[in-house]
Amino acid sequence: MQTKLLSQSDIEQVLTMKDVVETVDRTFKDFGEGKTINPPKIGLDLGETAAYPPYEGFMNAMPAYVGWLDSAGIKWAGGLLGERKKRGLPYITSMILLIDPRIGNFRAVMDGALITNWRTGAQTAVALKYLHRNKSIRLGLYGAGMQGRTQTMAISEVFNIQEIRVYDINGQAAKTFAEDMQEYVTGEISISDTPKAAAQGDAVICVTQSKQKFVKNDWVQPGTILFAMGSYQECENEFILGADKIIVDHVEQCLHRGALKELAEKNAIGEDDIYATIGEIVAGKKQGEISKNERVLCIPIGTGAMDVATATIVLERASEKNLGGSFAFV
Repeated sequence: MQTKLLSQSDIEQVLTMKDVVETVDRTFKDFGEGKTINPPKIGLDLGETAAYPPYEGFMNAMPAYVGWLDSAGIKWAGGLLGERKKRGLPYITSMILLIDPRIGNFRAVMDGALITNWRTGAQTAVALKYLHRNKSIRLGLYGAGMQGRTQTMAISEVFNIQEIRVYDINGQAAKTFAEDMQEYVTGEISISDTPKAAAQGDAVICVTQSKQKFVKNDWVQPGTILFAMGSYQECENEFILGADKIIVDHVEQCLHRGALKELAEKNAIGEDDIYATIGEIVAGKKQGEISKNERVLCIPIGTGAMDVATATIVLERASEKNLGGSFAFV
């Protein structure tokens, strides 16, 4: 049996951000209907927070079965600073393996970094599609790196972006972001001099590597959805405890990592405090659209299902175009 081998350049030839947004939307619906199976991710700390080993990074194992595509697989992904940063390599490193769930043979092995970055942006765009029903949107953005870019790209597939206020501790990175991303924004991209200045908009998105709770409770105004992405807590506990609704992509996973982890470990927050999953909202099981008086915390921390689904679409299209190589592992 041959296993398809696909590089990042192969993926770029068959995938668009529009494809990823549509795939993530369909997979969230499947998730909400119980047709997609996604265990919590398993993390390996390589010195991100642990004292040993000293490599300033982490890796996650993320398996999933996606019902609407009848596809299964696993993503091995993480981020490393340290030596990787010194060598000028991207923070994210990732591979995706797909299997035939009926017989278990490996259908494909492919780069996962591009898919990771794009589907993370698409998760926010899809959540906003159901939470913010106006076609125009104003954004606050923390982090002007790759994730800030893919968030903007994905959201522009769903909304007319009227404004972005971007803050980054690296002022030059924020300036470059504003120059590079203007094509995706109909209005203005302004660079915020202080963190507080970026905490304005219909949605405020945190995509930094900060370990600090820098978003203050009183910065977040009614009618705002705060997106706390990934494995870090970037907002104060006071905001989390005072949010009118908490929406997550995966309940068990979000209680054990990211923004809710600290409070969950103290038994200050639990499953009963979570209003809905994104999947439940997309599937129509819970009301999505927020009111002008609500402050909402949304945590699409990332699931293997989105990677497996996107990778399956890539495999189908790459096979049609005869892209990539193959190898008989058995």
